[in-house]
Amino acid sequence: MREHLFIVHPAHSEMNAEKSTIALPPREEIAANVRRALAEDIGSGDLTAELLLAEQRVKARVITRASGILCGQSWFDECFAQLDDETPTRMDWRVKEGARVTPGQTLCALEGKARALLGGERSALNFLQLLSGVASKTRRYVEAAAGTRAQIVDTRKTLPGLRLAQKYAVRIGGGGNHRLALWDAILIKENHIMAAGGIAAAIAAARQIARQNPHCRFVQIEVENLAQMEAALAANAKMLLLDNFDLPTLRRAVRLNRGRAVLEASGGLTLADLRAVAETGIDRISVGALTKDVEAFDLSLRVIPGA
Repeated sequence: MREHLFIVHPAHSEMNAEKSTIALPPREEIAANVRRALAEDIGSGDLTAELLLAEQRVKARVITRASGILCGQSWFDECFAQLDDETPTRMDWRVKEGARVTPGQTLCALEGKARALLGGERSALNFLQLLSGVASKTRRYVEAAAGTRAQIVDTRKTLPGLRLAQKYAVRIGGGGNHRLALWDAILIKENHIMAAGGIAAAIAAARQIARQNPHCRFVQIEVENLAQMEAALAANAKMLLLDNFDLPTLRRAVRLNRGRAVLEASGGLTLADLRAVAETGIDRISVGALTKDVEAFDLSLRVIPGA
């Protein structure tokens, strides 16, 4: 299953340069996310739903109070599918996944058993709010870098158990994915360099590990100053993560690199900082806040009276 989990939109020949199709995580992953959410919320049963007749059917709609990018329809739909697979809730999405939405807009019309609709409402909205929030924030960062060569990518700073969902939302927002996890790429950091005996030794060892593991997507090394960067380039490093470089040092790094390696800026970058960093000529900017500091999208599900 792993080959379906990671998509990256890189800017260097060492990595796949073709823009990948935005694919959903595997169906079983979405179903597992939803099962955990429903078990957490409903547990042994929805007590309030006992107010409703077992076969009562209602109509409802989802509306947005925010502007941004819609993401998470598959998780939303799956919540209701798992609660009533015999008489499925009918979904009429008025907006496509990845579309920009505005306050007051109806996103989806639903019709189904009242117990299923109200029992699944919170979990379904939680997924839609979270993933739309990630996609919308990513889009703001992507737009801030528009017209430069810099690609916005995510990190592993994701909510536990929802990494594939959040990384999918980053792609819907127009960003790219860094490594998925520890198994699919090598990122050499300060402690690795010290343990390996230096930058050149660490890169050589990492390349050997990558050759032995065909699923390894790339080898990247983090550097903290220009001297370390020069040492990494001398060891033929192809991807460098420039940790907390200020703007003048980033510009010098780009000139020093001369296109030899993919340069990625990282280190607590905010939306206010982003444009200036992108204009240095950097290839990638990794932003942990895309998936770590998420503002939920403001959505509401309303039953239509008398419908």
